[in-house]
Amino acid sequence: MDVCVFGAGAIGGFMAARLAAAGQAKVSVIARGAHLAAVRQHGLRLLSTGGDISARPAQAVDRPQDLPPQDIVFVTLKAYALPGAAAAVAGLLKPQGHAVFVTNGLTWWWKHGQANAGPLPLLDPDGDLWNTLTPQRALGCVVYAPNEVIEPGVIRHTGPNRWLLGEPDNSDSARLRATVALMRQAGLGAEASMDLRREVWTKLMRNAALNPLCALTRLPATELSRDPELLAIGDGIIAELVAIAAAHGSHVEGDAEEARAALRRGGPGGAAPAGGMRPSMLQDALAGRPTEVEAILGQLQAFAREAGIPCPHIDGVLPLMRGLDRSLRLPAAA
Repeated sequence: MDVCVFGAGAIGGFMAARLAAAGQAKVSVIARGAHLAAVRQHGLRLLSTGGDISARPAQAVDRPQDLPPQDIVFVTLKAYALPGAAAAVAGLLKPQGHAVFVTNGLTWWWKHGQANAGPLPLLDPDGDLWNTLTPQRALGCVVYAPNEVIEPGVIRHTGPNRWLLGEPDNSDSARLRATVALMRQAGLGAEASMDLRREVWTKLMRNAALNPLCALTRLPATELSRDPELLAIGDGIIAELVAIAAAHGSHVEGDAEEARAALRRGGPGGAAPAGGMRPSMLQDALAGRPTEVEAILGQLQAFAREAGIPCPHIDGVLPLMRGLDRSLRLPAAA
């Protein structure tokens, strides 16, 4: 089986290292820069609470066209980079191949099978993913596995290792079962979900309440958890998300208490690295990279508007995050 990890950064590198070490598939990675150079020279090194791993992918490239057709492409790019990669992902797939989108927040295939089916303008502005790749060739994935690239080619994993996969139409398909089995053989805690949208809402409850506040304040989650005023904003976002999700057919109020508890303990659990757990949005902001603001907050607000749900906390934080994101996209001063 030919398998590719498209975007072998923190989460993609974690996945690629485990898949390559398991030896159940021919694993290739698409990366760039110093990280790619390190993978080519030394392979991937994973420092994990579940045991350290060193593995060398079959191929490491920066151009998708340099790889042969793939049975599965695990897409671990940031949400804002997905539309620009749609043609490349589609071009990588064998005729019966499929892509697994390991993403944060609300996702581009969300409206598949619904009465108002079509691309989401904030996440797929020109419909490139919807029309070029199509939801029919995609699986979604919600992941709980904190990872960070601590130096080129080296990924540190702390905390849980849980991967929830599902079809956009909620079906129990052969490709879903086969993908879950492959991941489990590699030590990735994969499970099949027959309602992945609900799983997205549940994780987004934590991400939307925590990630933007960490990025805006530059505080790791453990420090943010000690600030009552910031916690109150996070609690407000959680409550608003519960109402928005219910208006869109998912009832996640039973998960709100755990989301509030996670906010107060400074992350998802497990051993936090020195200095505290840094959510991906904070990692991006500190590194001067754009953030996933639209997938985490922007589309959430759009769904609130669509359903007529007031969301004052989201309305307050989103413009600040968009401003921060815009500043991160400005050319560096000479």
